[in-house]
Amino acid sequence: MNGDIRTLLSRHLPDYRVRSVRPLGEGLDNMVYEVNDELLVRRNKATTPDENRQEVARLAALRELSPLPVPEVVFADDESGVIAYHKLPGEPLNRHPAADLRHGAADLRRLAEPLGEFLTALHGASTARMREVAPLDVYPAPTLLRDAELDYRDVESHVPEKQRPLVERFFEEPPPDEPRSLRFCHNDLGAEHVLVDAEAATITGIIDWTDAAITDPSHDFARIYRDLGPEFFEATLSHYDFPLDDADRARVLFYARCALIEDLAYGLSTGPRHYADAALAHLAWTFA
Repeated sequence: MNGDIRTLLSRHLPDYRVRSVRPLGEGLDNMVYEVNDELLVRRNKATTPDENRQEVARLAALRELSPLPVPEVVFADDESGVIAYHKLPGEPLNRHPAADLRHGAADLRRLAEPLGEFLTALHGASTARMREVAPLDVYPAPTLLRDAELDYRDVESHVPEKQRPLVERFFEEPPPDEPRSLRFCHNDLGAEHVLVDAEAATITGIIDWTDAAITDPSHDFARIYRDLGPEFFEATLSHYDFPLDDADRARVLFYARCALIEDLAYGLSTGPRHYADAALAHLAWTFA
């Protein structure tokens, strides 16, 4: 695969000297390679040429919209599903949980303000304009709940026995009402997609916009809740300019629980184990 990446680099950047190519990570949809410690080359496993072109256009629109850095495209190869970016500084936030940040949990809370302002700008974008560069993503809550239960039944033996009743109660509860309005969202805003400078406790970028869509804004808050906990969710919300009522909060919690089960199943099957480890570590606060 490294040879394929070198071939693409030679084709699109003929004067660029490639000194190193190394796999950086793999998710549900993408494989990412680091080139010369300065470029990231992302290959989508299932995208179409039109979807690849749409993502490039989306990133261009985001660079005007987002108050936080987003990837700058160097080149795209639509037939192979590849997009190359300049590497943003920082490390994914999931590698720097609150206990590991140099100055402790207070520094994590400092990230809430820029994240809340970022989500305000994102969700406040013109839906009509962003519909040109992002698909509509509407997945009914009853279907999400059914899928989550199917995933859970495959992996429930890995959940500590004392925590299983928390998850079982979730499946007994009715799904929340559907959202009243849809907005432009990142749609996969887990801690692994928030880059931070741990020394300065600042956000240095938001990455992986493959799943960005016109959808329920509660999806963006759900992964914040799942990965960083209810206190950080509330801190982020205090810097968010749009109201979240009780129905919105119910969907945040619902989506967070579904997303945690999805990560647990993925990490215990075909995905990296750290997805499952994080899901188990965050299960108590997500299902409490």
